[in-house]
Amino acid sequence: MGSGKVISGSEPFDFQGKHVTVAGLGVSGVPAAKALHARGAAVTVVNDGDDARARAQAEELRALGVTVRLGDGATLPEGTGLIVTAPGWQPGKPLFLAAREAGVPVWGDVELAWRLRGPGAAPWLAVTGTNGKTTTVQMLAAILKAAGLRTAAVGNIGVSLLDAILGEETYDVLAVELSSYQLHWAPSLRADSAAVLNLAPDHLDWHGSMEAYAADKGRIYQGNRVACVYNAADRLTEDLVREADVEEGCRAVGFTLGTPAPSQLGVVDGILVDRAFVEDRHKNAQELAEVSDVNPPAPHNIANALAAAALARAFGVPATAVRDGLRAFRPDAHRITHVADIDGVAYVDDSKATNTHAAEASLAAYEPIVWIAGGLAKGATFDELVAKSAKRLRAAVLIGADRALIRDALARHAPEVPVVDLERTDTGAMLQAVTEAKRLAQPGDTVLLAPACASMDMFTNYNQRGDAFAEAVRELGA
Repeated sequence: MGSGKVISGSEPFDFQGKHVTVAGLGVSGVPAAKALHARGAAVTVVNDGDDARARAQAEELRALGVTVRLGDGATLPEGTGLIVTAPGWQPGKPLFLAAREAGVPVWGDVELAWRLRGPGAAPWLAVTGTNGKTTTVQMLAAILKAAGLRTAAVGNIGVSLLDAILGEETYDVLAVELSSYQLHWAPSLRADSAAVLNLAPDHLDWHGSMEAYAADKGRIYQGNRVACVYNAADRLTEDLVREADVEEGCRAVGFTLGTPAPSQLGVVDGILVDRAFVEDRHKNAQELAEVSDVNPPAPHNIANALAAAALARAFGVPATAVRDGLRAFRPDAHRITHVADIDGVAYVDDSKATNTHAAEASLAAYEPIVWIAGGLAKGATFDELVAKSAKRLRAAVLIGADRALIRDALARHAPEVPVVDLERTDTGAMLQAVTEAKRLAQPGDTVLLAPACASMDMFTNYNQRGDAFAEAVRELGA
């Protein structure tokens, strides 16, 4: 890690009379505007869109005395001394270029929440990564609760950090999911401990390059106090730990699906073990839980559990709480969710696998597979994914706008795998895809929806896509 110097936290900020521009409405913008207004700031909200939802939110804020400009997110309001932005707004937008020219700082909602913490505020255990963030944070929260701690899973998980920080409920510790967007706009964040689960190309259109994407992910380690948790199988995550400036005494702690070295958590004979937070870690290991306690026990989910356990153990949680928390945890829908067994074939919904890295992890958990894939590729290529997974595939059924990219990769790397290419994009497309998959599958196979693509070409989001898959499976089963 870095020089070992102590990294100070953020300085207090007086908002009274300060002209603050909030960029974007939505989940983060509205609570940010309210919080700033309540602290005496003169708040102007700018928003690109001017739809019915935006108008309703604008009406609510104007009633409080907040200025709102709809349909104009490009112009820097006169007198602006600070911008607080929704995380998804790209750094190259004209508003931010104008701010840079004028020397105006830009914060995200996470930075604002960090700055607004009161004395004795709950420490943050933070998680980022290309895939697995939400599951890991939920596992972490379940483990912390099993230890009797007051906690909540917050951040990119859908629960605003501002609401958690400013609400009436008090916490002992927060389990915080952070996206690369949020980290980009959070310069003074200093987590108690943090984990980067994995790194694979994603959101490169937003960040501009893999290097910039990785650097934003790596911000999560800056100023860590207890532990920087990394994936021993992903050298990029370890490199980010090496580059981080942390507080004196902060440790690098790895997790692995194999036998752990000292200062790692890993798996031995079906047992999750800790060789990091034990006395004499060179000789001893602490049993934490069984692999069967992880739901579902797919390899990438076991890695998520180990990362969550490492963060919890860094916070002093006993081994029994790791086991009890993992047993109590129930994954969200559309994450390798078993839908049904029909005629000896398992049907599994992993609609959340919206990129190639997530799909690869999903495909690694089953064999043989009839793979339902396709959607919006977001600039991704599929050769590596198909080459690694080819031996597991019984057949493939392709849907969505960019399915040809996957079809071509299958032709290059798995020419013997039968492929059904579905052109239709109407609401009945998923039923046809599942029907074709059922025809191709044999007893003992898994029909796996792991699209490796975003969903917005055919569906509102990955949830609706997963629901359509589950509904189609139930219809066939009936």
